[in-house]
Amino acid sequence: MEQLFFIIFAGIALIGAVNLLLRRNPLYAALSLLTTMAALTGLYIMLKAYFIAVIQVMIYAGAIVVLFLFVIMLFNIRVVERQTDRRGYLKWLALPFAIILIGQFVYIARLFEGNPTPVGTEVGLTEMVGRKLFTAYLLPFEVTSILILAAIIGAVVLAQKE
Repeated sequence: MEQLFFIIFAGIALIGAVNLLLRRNPLYAALSLLTTMAALTGLYIMLKAYFIAVIQVMIYAGAIVVLFLFVIMLFNIRVVERQTDRRGYLKWLALPFAIILIGQFVYIARLFEGNPTPVGTEVGLTEMVGRKLFTAYLLPFEVTSILILAAIIGAVVLAQKE
């Protein structure tokens, strides 16, 4: 049963990723990215990596995709769609580079035969991540949130000037 769910989630993730690459409209591409992120969340839940699954939903599917959608909506996309692609020769380079990339994945996957887990440590536990995030790394966490807020305000101001 787990293999069936894995195949379903992996298939949805692959279809969403390919759809992301094939869409010309940026809005549909962002929605395909959201589908891919949701399928990855399902895969993380199957691996019993609940913390990573929650972070996947909150950070990537929630914040990053919404930020992409804000940027897409703020800028005039119709002007970009009218431009013609003058670098058609680059599409012929995609296949050799894809073969090289797959070869690198296979090579790296063969280097790691097992997945060693640290024994007797608190590495990766949700409690330890939360404790470190809100004690030792509180200042960088808050500075990052202020920086993202400033970027959003800047995007709105730039979009209003046009």
